[in-house]
Amino acid sequence: QVQLVESGGGLVQAGDSLRLSCAFSGRAFSTYTMAWFRQYPGLQRDFVAVTSYNGGTWDYVDSVKGRFAISRDNAKNTLYLQMNYLKPEDTAVYYCAAERGAPWDSRYYTRSSTYDYWGQGTQVTVSS
Repeated sequence: QVQLVESGGGLVQAGDSLRLSCAFSGRAFSTYTMAWFRQYPGLQRDFVAVTSYNGGTWDYVDSVKGRFAISRDNAKNTLYLQMNYLKPEDTAVYYCAAERGAPWDSRYYTRSSTYDYWGQGTQVTVSS
């Protein structure tokens, strides 16, 4: 059974940085594609970033390119999201997600329905 636990959210000012972590418990973390999504109140979860099973490939939604960086430490079973130059529009609940088996293709890894496991979410609030 896979469990995901996010941490690192908080209240910051515009321009500040935060690093989110996602602790993976279960077997074979290094075989999972891992992603971050975010959810605004009343809306669906939106794709933010994804990294392949070995961390060698990644992708981002356009709005965070150049500001956010996804990484993983397969020895520590942990996924990260470094968020720099935060903006008020980054305010959301951030979720990590895991899946394995889908093709490495943006038609799949940007969709929340592709992912089998989800964390409980961590709130990020950016004040202006």
